[in-house]
Amino acid sequence: MRKLSEEKLQAERNRLEQMRQYEHIYAVYGRIGGVDEAGRGPLAGPVVAGAVILPEDCEILFLNDSKKLSEKRREELFDEIRDKAVAWNVGLVDYDVIDEINILQATYEAMRQAISGLSVRPDILLNDAVTIPEVDISQVPIIKGDAKSVSIAAASILAKVTRDRLMIEYDRLYPEYGFAKHKGYGTAAHIAAIRTYGPCPIHRRTFIKKWI
Repeated sequence: MRKLSEEKLQAERNRLEQMRQYEHIYAVYGRIGGVDEAGRGPLAGPVVAGAVILPEDCEILFLNDSKKLSEKRREELFDEIRDKAVAWNVGLVDYDVIDEINILQATYEAMRQAISGLSVRPDILLNDAVTIPEVDISQVPIIKGDAKSVSIAAASILAKVTRDRLMIEYDRLYPEYGFAKHKGYGTAAHIAAIRTYGPCPIHRRTFIKKWI
C-alpha cells in the first residue's frame, strides 16, 4: 500500500471517523455486527453474504463500499478485516438454490448462514438495506449502509472478495464464458457467450431465460 501524504492520511482518517460515529448511536445496544451481500444481480454463480464484528474504534484505512474500491484494494482489506475482526464469517447459496427459491430468499439465507456462523454473537445487526427474516437479533436496515457504516462496509468486502475468488475458480472450469473478468454479471460479452455456447452448470436458469 503506497504511503499517503499527511494531508490525505488525515482526510482518510476523518472519513473513517464519520463512519464510526454513524455507528455510535447503535453502540448503546451492545456489540455491533455488520451484514452485506454480493452477487444478487449476476447471471451465474452463488450469492454470498458477509457478517463481521469489528473492535470498537477499529481503524482500517480505505474501508468503504466494496464497489468503490479496486480489486487490489479489496484483496488487501479482506486480509486486514479478517486479522482485526472480533469475529467474521461468510454464507453462500448456490445457483441451483437461487433458481429454486428466488434470489431474495437466497440472499436472506446466505445472510442467516453468515450470522449464525459467527464465533461471537452480536447484540445488534446493521444490514445494508434489508431486514432479514428468521433472525432473533435486533436489526437496523440502512440504505447505502456500506458507504455509511464501517461494519457493513467490512461485510461487503468479505462477501465481494469471497465471491470474486469463486468466480475466478469457475473461469478455470468454464473458460469460454469469461467469468474471471465479469464475475457472472450480464455484460455484452457474457450474454454473447451464453448465446454461442448455451448455459453452463453454474448459470442461473431463471435469470437467462430470454437468451436460451
